Amino acid sequence: MLNLNLPTLASSIVKSGATTMATTTAQQCYVHPVVLFSVLDHYLRRNDNQERVIGTLLGVRSDDGRVIEIRSCFAVPHFETEDQVEVDMEHHRSMFALHKRASAREQIVGWYATGSKLSKYAALIQDFYSREAAPFSAVHLVMDTDLTDGQLSIKCLQGSPIGAGAHPENCMFLPLPYELQYPDAELSALQAAADSKESGEGYAVLISDMEQLERSIEELKAMLERVTAYVQGVCKGSEKPNNVIGKYLMDMLAVVPKIDSKQFSTLFQTHLQDILMVAYLTNLTRAQLNIADQLQRIV
Repeated sequence: MLNLNLPTLASSIVKSGATTMATTTAQQCYVHPVVLFSVLDHYLRRNDNQERVIGTLLGVRSDDGRVIEIRSCFAVPHFETEDQVEVDMEHHRSMFALHKRASAREQIVGWYATGSKLSKYAALIQDFYSREAAPFSAVHLVMDTDLTDGQLSIKCLQGSPIGAGAHPENCMFLPLPYELQYPDAELSALQAAADSKESGEGYAVLISDMEQLERSIEELKAMLERVTAYVQGVCKGSEKPNNVIGKYLMDMLAVVPKIDSKQFSTLFQTHLQDILMVAYLTNLTRAQLNIADQLQRIV
């Protein structure tokens, strides 16, 4: 258990001559949605007497350490009073060692906390995570679970030492630009979560593969119609031409293979039949497993 209180920690660092200054600061941060869901889940499962929760952020860095990709996180138990904060560092190190077995490339990149504003102990915890992430700077992600302005907003911050002495409390948090980044495989899950917001029951029904294919084709058709209308408007003089858009359209058309409509229709039908065959085999396998399970219970 790591016991942090401002006077004792400051004096011990001055005596040992330690410094909390990171050699490389980040300039851009990318956050995966699973990190935000994990933080929110940790907050919802907190103890009744806890106002906020904290945890460790894991991810990868660029070679120069200026770009950070936060991929996952885990909770760290802690206890706060008016005079001090206690953080279970044994749990932190055990969880990190277990995580390294599954994801060897990921490393400690910072920590997260919930709440609408920074805690008075944020600088002390930032000092610890700066040493864990050395020689790079530690990122501090704050999720506003108080729903200020009716939004679940997040902020990415990094600590910057101020003053002449190497004191952990001499830390100023500066905003760090961030973007949400997700692979294509997670897009369907995020879309389903967004659809549940519009549903009166608070949940969304997952659509089948064929319905998903139909929706994708409709979206593609709508985009093609919008592009066609823009090009026709430019040709007629009703739309102002844009060189950047024109370059993107030329690049897009350059990678499209030149095949005739009949050949394209044949290829599409073949691919569609393959999808239907995979769906059929999947359902057949599921039925066989269910039958085998029922027979096993009878025997």
